[in-house]
Amino acid sequence: MSWQDRGMLASLSRAARRRLLAGAAALLVVCGLLAWWLVPFGGSAPHGSVTFSTGVPTGVYQRYGELLRQALARDLPEVSVTLKDSEGSQQNLARVASGEADFTVATADAVAEYERERRPGHERLRGCARLYDDYVQLVVREGSPLWKVSDLRGLRVGVGQDGSGVRLIADRVLAAAGLAPDRDVRAVSAGIDTMPGLLERGELDAFFWSGGLPTHAVQELSQRFPIRLITLEAELVEKLHEAGDATRHYRSAVIPADAYADAQDGRPVETLAVANLLVTTDEADPDLVEGFTRTVIGSRDRIGGQVHPAQLVDLRTAIYTEPLTLHEGARRYYRSVKP
Repeated sequence: MSWQDRGMLASLSRAARRRLLAGAAALLVVCGLLAWWLVPFGGSAPHGSVTFSTGVPTGVYQRYGELLRQALARDLPEVSVTLKDSEGSQQNLARVASGEADFTVATADAVAEYERERRPGHERLRGCARLYDDYVQLVVREGSPLWKVSDLRGLRVGVGQDGSGVRLIADRVLAAAGLAPDRDVRAVSAGIDTMPGLLERGELDAFFWSGGLPTHAVQELSQRFPIRLITLEAELVEKLHEAGDATRHYRSAVIPADAYADAQDGRPVETLAVANLLVTTDEADPDLVEGFTRTVIGSRDRIGGQVHPAQLVDLRTAIYTEPLTLHEGARRYYRSVKP
């Protein structure tokens, strides 16, 4: 064999080796991407059992929790999620802080109050996502002579259950209107599962509710019984803010004219709103929290088809969980989707 032939063979051999190395590198990249896609949490897939504290049976928290559990079953098949009814935000926070529940939803004002009072476990609470806003809804019969909060003096008013965020905000709104909740109104401790019926039967003159729009129980009531919503003027929000840091999470808002078509007669209603947060603790597994957060954001449209407020979950604002520090697992998720 001539030296020219030997050179050609060596050249072909080098080319073949380069092609082989390039092919191997490409295979490694594909395998790496496949592994990331199958296990996107940076380690072994989350597994085990967790408890999610929700709300009253006919409230938005409960329905949201039911649909989120279905989404989690698809995304985290090794995680078993148990839902637990509650009176609302305040009880939810106490459960998570004590370890009775692993995840929950609570309003930002309830979180701020829990921290302000330094209740047990407050320092352990962490945020996963800002979800949707709750809107305060003060409901009366359509023919009622009541037009503003101060008109409630001496009347029977549903103020939510003792452990609810509704009770917290109802007491504050009444105080901002110059009414002492324990003296100037006949406060009735009841939840959204019973207040509509009490109003319909004439056992309440009005009731407060704070929830996403529309809240199914209020919508159903409006379709079978004539009701209307009382305006909560911007001045009330200003007075709430004057009460201190715990009330700064309220903002002026408007209930759109079509939120309750049968109750609003085509008119928007001024009110106030507060953000809901997905809450856990600093002891929650980062992989699990990352997976939970991923599912919350990814299932927005699917859940929002049945629970309208969920459509308002926004990746751009979900990271802002004030007053809670963002959990490291949630932070990992937001970093992974950052443009």
